[in-house]
Amino acid sequence: MRRKVGLLLVVGLLAGMLAACSSGDTLEASKGATANAQGGNVKKIIVGTGTQFPNVCFIDANGNLTGYDVELVKELDKRLPEYEFEFKTMEFSSLLLSLETGKIDFVAHQMEKNPEREAKYLFNKEPYSIFLNKVVVPKTNTDIKSIDDLKGKKILTSATSNEAYILQEYNKKHDNAIDIVYTNAPSNDRTNQILTGRVAGTVSTDFALKYMPNGDKLKTVGEALTQSDVLFVLRKDEQELSDKLDQAIKELKADGTLSKLSVQWLGEDFTKNK
Repeated sequence: MRRKVGLLLVVGLLAGMLAACSSGDTLEASKGATANAQGGNVKKIIVGTGTQFPNVCFIDANGNLTGYDVELVKELDKRLPEYEFEFKTMEFSSLLLSLETGKIDFVAHQMEKNPEREAKYLFNKEPYSIFLNKVVVPKTNTDIKSIDDLKGKKILTSATSNEAYILQEYNKKHDNAIDIVYTNAPSNDRTNQILTGRVAGTVSTDFALKYMPNGDKLKTVGEALTQSDVLFVLRKDEQELSDKLDQAIKELKADGTLSKLSVQWLGEDFTKNK
């Protein structure tokens, strides 16, 4: 096997740092070239992702990290011999901070652009999935038909998500009408909060509902709030890596591999414009 895509555990990383570095050396795994087993040089790239997004990045029954974003990165790794991709998992809310501080080199977690993110980070140009963000409520709810019906209600979201940005922008224009509740809880707890009425709903996509615990008891309502290209997030100084990722994604689109991955993990082909 040419090289290996592995799950980088924090303990293993610390051990490797202690073993490889003297007191006067600095390990910059996110930027430096590392020697492979054959003596050649490849650039090690640390890929940040999560474990709580069903069918996108999660731990399967055998204890393996897998999902659409994970398997896509593995395919990209095969097509970019100059790089060695290695995963580092963490809470979603820690991904962008870890990118800023150099602990990871890019984020693979169904990320979308917004003006705040674009000001701080670099996004690759070629989307690897495209989806619509909508209001999500229980199927039994007949009162909420659009985002305007969320006024005065509690709505659940992740603190650093694009969905949070959508809600925050709405609040800026509507005198903080929505009570935004931020959480890092796993998806089963979020669904439970919605179904038990602790919060009125959330913002998500139709494909995400398919894989959420009790997602069949939820529905999307109203017009799409955004149509978003899903991209990788990098630091501003990683233009070369971004260009290489774009090149490889185009190849995966051209030969049908990306569509197959989307159907396999997301249930249908979300790689094309709707």
